[in-house]
Amino acid sequence: MIAPDRLYDLALVFAFAALSLAQILAMIRLVIGPDVADRILALDTMVVDAIGLIVLLGIAQGTEIYFEAALIFAMLGFVSTVAYARFILRGDIIE
Repeated sequence: MIAPDRLYDLALVFAFAALSLAQILAMIRLVIGPDVADRILALDTMVVDAIGLIVLLGIAQGTEIYFEAALIFAMLGFVSTVAYARFILRGDIIE
């Protein structure tokens, strides 16, 4: 039977690997995306993956400061995605 702390470490390694792969795949979609909407979704996916990686880093190091950084990054990512989408649709951000 695997010790609980060893299982915890394996789960963290698996989560880091899965999110890193998702980040790389989103980056590929960003580069080869045939449409602007695909690129916007790829950027949003990359923000979500980065938030997951920041949270995992906080779990791995056992400190809470990364969770606050992830929250700030989430707010910034949401606002930037909305602003970019408005710019693409309307040509301006502020009316």
